[in-house]
Amino acid sequence: MSFLIDSSIMITSQICFFGFGWLFFMRQLFKDYEVRQYVVQVIFSVTFAFSCTMFELIIFEILGVLNSSSRYFHWKMNLCVILLILVFMIPFYIGYFFVSNIRLLHKQRLPFSCLLWLTFMYFFWKLGDPFPILSPKHGILSIEQLISRVGVIGVTLMALLSGFGAVNCPYTYMSYFLRNVTDTDILALERRLLQTMDMIISKKKRMAMARRTMFQKGEVHNKPSGFWGMIKSVTASAPGSENLTLIQQEVDALEELSRQLFLETVDLYATKERIEYSKTFKGKYFNFLGYFFSIYCVWKIFMATINIVFDRVGKTDPVTRGIEITVNYLGIQFDVKFWSQHISFILVGIIIVTSIRGLLITLTKFFYAISSSKSSNVIVLLLAQIMGMYFVSSVLLIRMSMPLEYRTIITEVLGELQFNFYHRWFDVIFLVSALSSILFLYLAHKQAPEKHVAP
Repeated sequence: MSFLIDSSIMITSQICFFGFGWLFFMRQLFKDYEVRQYVVQVIFSVTFAFSCTMFELIIFEILGVLNSSSRYFHWKMNLCVILLILVFMIPFYIGYFFVSNIRLLHKQRLPFSCLLWLTFMYFFWKLGDPFPILSPKHGILSIEQLISRVGVIGVTLMALLSGFGAVNCPYTYMSYFLRNVTDTDILALERRLLQTMDMIISKKKRMAMARRTMFQKGEVHNKPSGFWGMIKSVTASAPGSENLTLIQQEVDALEELSRQLFLETVDLYATKERIEYSKTFKGKYFNFLGYFFSIYCVWKIFMATINIVFDRVGKTDPVTRGIEITVNYLGIQFDVKFWSQHISFILVGIIIVTSIRGLLITLTKFFYAISSSKSSNVIVLLLAQIMGMYFVSSVLLIRMSMPLEYRTIITEVLGELQFNFYHRWFDVIFLVSALSSILFLYLAHKQAPEKHVAP
């Protein structure tokens, strides 16, 4: 009876997560497109539901909700389903919709889809060869074989996003990095844009008048054809007529310049709005957060370097270790185990909420940037693949933030993986991503003022 009640709770929560994923798909990702393939929507929503369920089980583990045997069963079932989706279902449908967009292969899309899936499986399996991610005693068909490879890809994605976010967040929030933009700068750039547009209009008028003159003289109908005729039209022109080819090249160059000036004008307006926003109370609050995250970024880069150099992986979760250091330093009586449990629950909850929110925002921006009516189905499936791997690897890494007694069931479910490898791999990729982001943002910030200098 207890198992049925626990299962009903889990199924109800999964239905709620599925509904949220469905609404997010309709209201955010596909609000500008007609949904023609409901299988894509179902796969995305199911992936989101089972990904969130893993985080729910972590919270249930800390709070002691549900029976321990029920939690173990749902951990196993949830993990098997999410791996089935990530390794078999989504890659096959990505290949299927990719082949469907190729007109020549439309009739043979099923065999070609299977061929692409087999190619994916080959490289997915070979991915595990260079990494020490498994114990030698695991069989080829064990669940550890799949989750270890999914974990490598997911941890790499997490580290790349975390490294860029740790650098970009203070760069975005802090008013220190805002360049000074005045109304005079904006007016000067707008004046250049208007002058460029006037030149484009003037040259297009000249082209129209020249074409009309040529038409009246009958030159259009007697125009030479072939390669030599094209060369002659470029190098020679009738007396008193315009060289249309050269004028068209000038118009193309001016139109490209106008696009660049327009984008720079928009950028200046956005920067001016950010300057005005930074003077408000909310802007000052985010500016303070920027300084805080700057310190965090430096500390995280320093700790990642220390972990890599000394091959160090923490054995105690950060909350318990921090409380123990504080208690020993102050010399007070304190129930470390009791408070570390509650603080760890709050910390894990914050990590889960911010991870889900941040990933959904990133996925939305990424989808809008590269999607089209033909590629939207493939891109949504790729985002579902990234989301599932991201959440599976989050479980691998969140395990270290939990007290020792709560790690047991996660270790049992995930199997005998080399957990220390994933933390070291995260530190390496995070350090590379953060340093690359610092270099990129430094160069972009250094060159930004030079773009708006009037000639």
